[in-house]
Amino acid sequence: MKGSGELTTETTRGEVEQIYLAESRRVFASLVRLLGDFDLAEEALQEAFGAALEQWPRDGLPARPRAWLVSVGRFRGIDAQRRRRRLERAIAEEPPPARPWPPPAPDEIDEVEDPRLALLFACCRPELPRDAQVALTLREVCGLTTEEIGRAYLTKPSTIAQRIVRAKQKIRELGLKFEIPDRDELPARRELVLEVLYLVFNEGYAASRGSTYIRTDLSDEAIRLTRLLCELLPHPDCESLLALFLLQDARRAARTSSSGELILFSEQDRDLWDQTRLREGKMWLERALTGGAFGSITARAAIALVYGESAETGVIDWPQIIALHEYHVALDPQPVSRLARAIAILEGEGPKRAASLLDELAVEGSLEHFPPFHAARGELFRRLGRISEARSAYERAFALSQSEPERRLLERKLGELIS
Repeated sequence: MKGSGELTTETTRGEVEQIYLAESRRVFASLVRLLGDFDLAEEALQEAFGAALEQWPRDGLPARPRAWLVSVGRFRGIDAQRRRRRLERAIAEEPPPARPWPPPAPDEIDEVEDPRLALLFACCRPELPRDAQVALTLREVCGLTTEEIGRAYLTKPSTIAQRIVRAKQKIRELGLKFEIPDRDELPARRELVLEVLYLVFNEGYAASRGSTYIRTDLSDEAIRLTRLLCELLPHPDCESLLALFLLQDARRAARTSSSGELILFSEQDRDLWDQTRLREGKMWLERALTGGAFGSITARAAIALVYGESAETGVIDWPQIIALHEYHVALDPQPVSRLARAIAILEGEGPKRAASLLDELAVEGSLEHFPPFHAARGELFRRLGRISEARSAYERAFALSQSEPERRLLERKLGELIS
């Protein structure tokens, strides 16, 4: 193993933590493919990083840490499989089979094909229920917690956990393979894969819990996987999704202060917007439109582009944004889409029509546990001068939110209300 010299335990632990954050899901995906089992791969992943903490201070960092981790994890996983088989044979009194070959050396691990993309498609199998496909992919490919997935789907974490367990059991029963399917099978899985990538990016764009509002690891990962998907399966919807991600992510530096406080869109410093990403996002959107499709993803990307163009003009084209939201709702009338439309109308036209739309959502009750819905009602009531109702709405949003930056913003909004 090529090392970088002897390191202190403290230094090495910091290196391992950085590598874990950057590479653990890719190592995990490789181990799932090699071992064929989610739970065994998770155990092997932890064993590999434990071995790294033990060996790297003594031997130095390997030249290719990810390959080293995959190789060690695979070896530990195979050992665990052997122990299980020995126990099963002892119970059944069967003779042991020949010992298999040892795992490959790190240099033999194939790093050309991204294992996470293969795992992404493997989780999106038609044999699994749709809700289980999404939950399994978000948990195992992207590392989201059951709480984060539950928030994205307005579902209890316990329900999400049950879906994941059932999906893993189904995969074991059917002996499904963890690999990118044949090209003729890809289109059937495209829609779900795009949905999952959107949810991953969205959690990175506005984290549902914790002290950090923007999780760059998730948004960067969603962008990277979507780029790979555009190469593997060129399609206007894939290109539209990449455009949406780039256009929204272009505002990353302006969305929070140096201390982590949220900065509302109207107060953002447009000089901090990433012009390179804005141009690239526009290019991908134009390519998607040239492809002849204009679905719900394309509509969202077009909305993001109009917002992005305000960096040059200094003026937001609200009529165009509202028209695009109307089109998006016609294609995808989900409650969250209708909430986004109501917020755009509130900003672009004023509270009258927005109040009617938000009242409709309130009667339906589908967003009752969704903090942004109550925050939007709080802003609506504030503009209408209904201070008591504004306070109640903001307090409800505050009680539901598990994001510390979001809660601090809501506290500020409450403090600004005049009785």
